[in-house]
Amino acid sequence: MTHKIGLITDSTCDIPQELIATYRILRMPQYVVWGEDEYNDLIDIDPPTFYRRLPEDPLHPTTSRPTVPDIMKLVDKAKQEGAEEIVIIVVSDKLSGSYDASLQAQQEIDIPSYVIDSMSVSMGLGWQVLAAARAREDGASAEEMIQTAAQVRERTQVVFTVDTLEFLHRGGRIGGAAKWIGTALQLKPSLYVDHSLGEVAAGQRIRTRKKAIRSMIESFFGGYRDDKPQHVSVAHGGSPEDAIELAQTIKGRFAPEELYITHVSPAIGVHAGPGVLSIAGY
Repeated sequence: MTHKIGLITDSTCDIPQELIATYRILRMPQYVVWGEDEYNDLIDIDPPTFYRRLPEDPLHPTTSRPTVPDIMKLVDKAKQEGAEEIVIIVVSDKLSGSYDASLQAQQEIDIPSYVIDSMSVSMGLGWQVLAAARAREDGASAEEMIQTAAQVRERTQVVFTVDTLEFLHRGGRIGGAAKWIGTALQLKPSLYVDHSLGEVAAGQRIRTRKKAIRSMIESFFGGYRDDKPQHVSVAHGGSPEDAIELAQTIKGRFAPEELYITHVSPAIGVHAGPGVLSIAGY
């Protein structure tokens, strides 16, 4: 099926690959820089390899944003496939330079284009992109796709826990949890994405992973007073057993309409660290 509207996101969306393919979503790369080596996120380095190496390598990786040529290559691909308009939805501007790079690329795009800051990350971004893609399948205009994504953002929660705050601190993505630094790097805190600010916010200070996971469940599902969320994802950074157990708990207790287990991309893992585990949805 050809689309008259190209849909582009970035590699931090954490949308399962089968859905990327089904909805023909184009994904610009973030980059993982490890010493002298630069890896195209999810292409040159996959999550299992990344999360095995991360705790063992004395070198700490960094990230770099997509380039304008990277984005233009995807725009050209969309145009070759019949696109007459382009919608770009990317990770929060507070967490990455994808939004700024997309605005720069927009100046070179010769068809109508729209660049949207999702104010989120991982499947908080992914659910917005999927909503836009599904609206496109139903014949929505670009403006309607963007409106649908915005409505999903207002309803979406992203809660997560990390094994240590060290990686968020190193990468400068710690946001509202900065108040815990200095006394609590070894906490297993519950954190969340504040969609009004587009940054990480502090949840609860918790000292064991088991309690942190329990807190995530209660925080996520307790945030919906009426209708329970029907679109839920569990994302993990090198901890598939925890992800499977968490997903089974969610399925048994809440039975959402759709439930996916997915990887946290290496570009996020650089800042979240090994063992990151999240619930996102609406």
